Amino acid sequence: MAGANTGPRKPAGGLNSKKLDDLVAKVHKERDARLAGYREQSLRIHPWICARCGRTFTRENLQELTVHHKDHNHDNNPSDGSNWENLCVYCHDNEHQRYAHLVQGYDVNIGAEKKAAATHNPFAGLKDMLKNK
Repeated sequence: MAGANTGPRKPAGGLNSKKLDDLVAKVHKERDARLAGYREQSLRIHPWICARCGRTFTRENLQELTVHHKDHNHDNNPSDGSNWENLCVYCHDNEHQRYAHLVQGYDVNIGAEKKAAATHNPFAGLKDMLKNK
């Protein structure tokens, strides 16, 4: 195509620097708001790995990694991330299903054997053994 313009198109009325400055300021404000959210904070401080199944995430599939509140309280967002864990969408859904069943009174370990509480104390005779030395 002879004579075709292959460079960037210029705006018809020239560049309006006020509009450009406003746009840049708006983009920076939106970015700062996103970074202030707990998901972005968790993604910055925790590895991009599901804490349950170990699946690793990249930028291409990061939308499938969610932030789970360990205590199920979405208002509990300490800045150190101690109440967050990154879970893939499947493990996150499973965790909330288990919690819903627990709240409703269902046994979340259906089919699992009930384990008796440990009764053996390995340090029971330690005091006497130390006296004999």
